[in-house]
Amino acid sequence: MPIDPSVALLTDRVAVVTGAAVGIGEAIATAFARFGAHVAICDRDVENLDATANEVEVAGRRVVAAELDVRDGDAVTTFFDQVKAEFGHVDVLVNNAGGGFYANFVDVNPKGQDSLVRENFVSVTHFIRGAVPLMSERGGSIINLTSIEAHRAAPGFAVYSAMKAAVANLSMSLALELGPQQIRVNCIAPDVIPTPGIGQEMGVHTPLPLEGHVDDIAAAAVYLASDMSRFVTGTTIHVDGGNVAAGGWHRNDEGRYMTHPAMEAT
Repeated sequence: MPIDPSVALLTDRVAVVTGAAVGIGEAIATAFARFGAHVAICDRDVENLDATANEVEVAGRRVVAAELDVRDGDAVTTFFDQVKAEFGHVDVLVNNAGGGFYANFVDVNPKGQDSLVRENFVSVTHFIRGAVPLMSERGGSIINLTSIEAHRAAPGFAVYSAMKAAVANLSMSLALELGPQQIRVNCIAPDVIPTPGIGQEMGVHTPLPLEGHVDDIAAAAVYLASDMSRFVTGTTIHVDGGNVAAGGWHRNDEGRYMTHPAMEAT
């Protein structure tokens, strides 16, 4: 297949994006529309979800928008009934919705733990089970948003981190199970990206002298949704400015790398 700019386009494909009201989900949904996809979006934040839907329509694409708690399996089933009625099929699924809160593991009560598991893992399984039967004979692309925390320790976010690691592992297994149907399953693992949900100024240091942006994640999603990645499955794209590669190394203000604050004096 010769590579030319058309390979990046998503013309008339149908993409489902969860958590699409603001931040990364909004950026992915609107980028997909600009690249030609029709989009089905959901979120609990109705006001901002409507704004995202409007952006999709401004791009000249059709949209289905639904207020939805991704933890509610019955609501997910109803949502996919709407998607099927409007579009007939699904080509791309982006599991973006998720979230967590800071607490030491022993201080997280069973109700809080259940909420973290359902929001960050069970929701993913709900949407995959809903989308796969609607993917056509030409296959599709499932893109799961995980986190850098799926690949390192996360004190204070232990359950959230464990669920993101579970999604990464699930994605590898499903890449094998769904491969014969030409359904690709991959992850995008950002480090902290400034969004309305977590704050706009996080001060994250990376080997690149840049601050990550939601559009960086959207660019990776467009790649994984398009034919540019037709031979890519079961893997994770780390959109983190190099922080996974850095491990414990940190670049100080003088541009030197160190593994411990005490090295500042050396």
